[in-house]
Amino acid sequence: MPDHYNVLFLCTGNSARSILAEAILNHKGKGQFTAYSAGSHPTGKVRPEALRQIEFARLPTAGLRSKSWDEFASPGAPKLDFVFTVCDNAAKEQCPYWPGQPMTAHWGVADPAAVKGTPEEIARAFRDAFTVLDRRIGLFLSLPLAALEDMAIQREIDQIGRS
Repeated sequence: MPDHYNVLFLCTGNSARSILAEAILNHKGKGQFTAYSAGSHPTGKVRPEALRQIEFARLPTAGLRSKSWDEFASPGAPKLDFVFTVCDNAAKEQCPYWPGQPMTAHWGVADPAAVKGTPEEIARAFRDAFTVLDRRIGLFLSLPLAALEDMAIQREIDQIGRS
């Protein structure tokens, strides 16, 4: 395995969960990981509640944008080592061919953008999604990636997605 890994987080709209995951991994995995996010049907804008949650956690928001997964399947795109779906809709969709055959896993996370209610309830949903992703990314980062074989890594990543 390489010393540096590229990770793509996928969701349908690329406006909340995948954006949160991108920000968390780029902060926690700085130097060893570069995280990206994309959507199968991107909304074209990041949810303001997601940006507020990222800012509340004192993580940078510069460069975060809603984009299509086609950007990562085209020539010149970064070589991906891992691709994680974070919503059930994206997990069921036919994904593009990812050059290099990255390891893939599904980390289903409840959609905070679907929550209707008071501003406090909506903020709580975004905070909960952030917390789940932060925990899973922390577990992912604790894996001894360089020392494990591909199949063992895949089992561990799948287990994290079920936690």
